[in-house]
Amino acid sequence: MCNEERFSLPTTIYLETVRPFIGKRLIKVFTGQRRVRKSYLLFQIMQEIQATDRNAHIIYINKEDLAFSYIATAENLNEFIKEQKKSSQNNYVFIDEIQEIADFEQALRSLLLDDELDLYCTGNSAHLLSRDISGALSGRAIEINVHPLSYFEFLEFMQLEESDKAMSLFFKYGGLPYLKDLPLQDNIVFEYLRNIYSTIAIRDIVNRYALRNVQFLEQLTRFLASNIGNLFSAKKISDFLKSQKINSSTTQVQNYAEYLANAFLIHKVPRYDIEEKRIFEIGEKYYFEDLGLRNALIGYCVQDRGKLLEKHYFQSSENSRLRCQNRRFKQLRN
Repeated sequence: MCNEERFSLPTTIYLETVRPFIGKRLIKVFTGQRRVRKSYLLFQIMQEIQATDRNAHIIYINKEDLAFSYIATAENLNEFIKEQKKSSQNNYVFIDEIQEIADFEQALRSLLLDDELDLYCTGNSAHLLSRDISGALSGRAIEINVHPLSYFEFLEFMQLEESDKAMSLFFKYGGLPYLKDLPLQDNIVFEYLRNIYSTIAIRDIVNRYALRNVQFLEQLTRFLASNIGNLFSAKKISDFLKSQKINSSTTQVQNYAEYLANAFLIHKVPRYDIEEKRIFEIGEKYYFEDLGLRNALIGYCVQDRGKLLEKHYFQSSENSRLRCQNRRFKQLRN
């Protein structure tokens, strides 16, 4: 089982979202930044299924486990599941980090044709999974984006009372669940978070998009970290970087910012005209998915608390939207 299983991680909002689709012929795709609790959520769904379906047969693949390294292609995946499937039982297939399997979308399309399979998977690339959901898998998949712990989830998980001290800890270290296992000291926590950032930067961005200008990616990431919540356009960012003797173009800024967003490291939020109900063509804000990762890159400053609070409100609004969606779905079912 996953390393975080011994902790009671808050996942209610995501379980409520996926429950109506358990047993349905839809691929349930959980996307999000690395180490946000996607694997833990898969195990919770498995446990819930086993508790309610005595005829359940679980097929589990974890692409971060070397034991599954031989499942490298769509053909490997199909063959493995066919071998593991039991026609006399209800087969539930869970694939963790599916983007590590070459041409995985072909395998998913093929597996969807099998009425005996109920499919669940996780991935850490918005580009790969969103492309497939909107294209080849349109109407046959549901995507659920998983976030780091919100402030109130952080309090619950860390067993803290609401206080200025607790809020300061959250704003400084962020909401990645493994913090529960670490001494809350700057040198230890930020070293852990910098390692996660390096993994995201190298594996999910540089390697995936075959980038050559790694230095520019680092410079842009630090610039966005220093300016979260500020209104920018790609041209303004490019002009500023040029003023700092950093060669860049508007197109390069747009592309690299998109790569950061696809890896769920940042969110790009466009300006919205409430009266005209339209999105402005120029200008957006950038927020880091996890405050701790941002602080690990450029340091934590109490004076930044206003900007960090704005990001917290942004995440809270996303959670509220998901809760409203869940309530609406229940009303429609009833």
